[in-house]
Amino acid sequence: MISSSQSFVSIFVVVVLFSPIASVVGLLRPPPNLSMISVERLIHDLNLFPNHPINILDDEVASPDAARLVERRFRFPNSVDPNAAEELGHHAGYYKIEHSHAARMFYFFFESRNSTTDPVVIWLTGGPGCSSEMALFYENGPFTIADNLTLVRNEYGWDQVLNIIFVDQPIGTGFSYSSDKRDICHNEHDVSDDLYDFIQAFFTEHPELANNDFFITGESYAGHYIPAFAGRVHRGNKEGEGTHVNLKGFAIGNGLTDPGIQYAAYADYALDMGILTQSEHDRINKVLPICEAAIKLCGTDGTLSCMAAYFVCNTIFSSIISHAGDVNYYDIRKKCIGSLCYDFSNLEKFLNEKPVRTALGVGDIEFVSCSPTVYQAMLMDWMRNLETGIPALLEDGIKMLVYAGEYDLICNWLGNSRWVHAMQWSGQNDFESSPEVPFQVDGSEAGLLTSYGPLSFLKVHNAGHMVPMDQPKAALEMLKRWMKGSLTKLTAEQENLVSSM
Repeated sequence: MISSSQSFVSIFVVVVLFSPIASVVGLLRPPPNLSMISVERLIHDLNLFPNHPINILDDEVASPDAARLVERRFRFPNSVDPNAAEELGHHAGYYKIEHSHAARMFYFFFESRNSTTDPVVIWLTGGPGCSSEMALFYENGPFTIADNLTLVRNEYGWDQVLNIIFVDQPIGTGFSYSSDKRDICHNEHDVSDDLYDFIQAFFTEHPELANNDFFITGESYAGHYIPAFAGRVHRGNKEGEGTHVNLKGFAIGNGLTDPGIQYAAYADYALDMGILTQSEHDRINKVLPICEAAIKLCGTDGTLSCMAAYFVCNTIFSSIISHAGDVNYYDIRKKCIGSLCYDFSNLEKFLNEKPVRTALGVGDIEFVSCSPTVYQAMLMDWMRNLETGIPALLEDGIKMLVYAGEYDLICNWLGNSRWVHAMQWSGQNDFESSPEVPFQVDGSEAGLLTSYGPLSFLKVHNAGHMVPMDQPKAALEMLKRWMKGSLTKLTAEQENLVSSM
């Protein structure tokens, strides 16, 4: 039996879904001369223009090499130091996803420059539907792309201390493909099952790494992927499926995990940062109760209300942007470049070069930087709360780090901090009462850290949505310390401060 308020929301859901989006946006009555940004731009429009919306290929179109390829070592043809690139263990390839209809998932794998016994880390880029190569070449991979399309060594690449995998997922993203449309993912159950099959295939190919510590990392919409994948790995381990994966922890960077809490933080963050006035804040938040009610219903019926929640709640964000003007909503210190916010066009130029494609063995398969088809297929998943499965992981000793650059609007630190603090688990009260201490790198404060037991939250200074791009040294140091369990190690000065509180 549903309450009268639920009945109202259910009716509102139907109205929203069968009304023009303009009428929904009109609930907030933004200034008429300011057009609303498309919801598709909220995450994945980064000056990337793929030729195709998704890689769903006929069997005869798929590259023969790609279809049978498991993995191959490669050398980028235009690296600044090609010999050094070859000496490192660089691999690329496809794994057939065992329980799919015909899916093959593409990935890069870079061996640690330090030791083969270093942890294995998988990176998941968000979107939903954006390629991991965005992170590889602009954030934490071994190289960055110069304007002349040569590769420059990234001295803060995470392969310094990790065996790191960058994977194109969900299916249809990047170079990953299928010949069957049924392999398109629509929810985190689909996503996590595919990723579980992928990591099983990886450790079958690399049994020498199967006993290494394993960590799951990523950012943005990966705030959904990561908890779901971590839960799937943990369940597989408990039930004795396949190769045991030595899962130690997962880290979410500027993620979308608990929309019910995070959307409520949008106007508050914008007010705190001077983007909105108090009256603008109050007017925009009038739609918040409807947004929150739709999200709550999404968690129970998962159909019409999830779509309604997506459209209604995103009017909050869109209305804020209409007041902010040309601000870069991934980093409010900056302006958008042109009509968009970043220029990552060199990524597609580089990966479409014939020598590069030959080195990778992808044949004629198109690179889909950010797939609008995958994005749209996941719309019902957007407003799902992925926080719900995390407490069980924490209780079993699997640690979580949530970190967020302080100048990101779209997945801002305030919303992330609120859901982490609100999460109910056995250590919640102790986490709440734990002191916030400086996170120092080279003697300077790089962020503010709260931690208790397996849970850590880090607000990163001078960074936007993509922390490893904006603060590469701090991001690498953060990850090293967290994996070693020394993220919370205090200096003598900090210990004295805590003891005096």
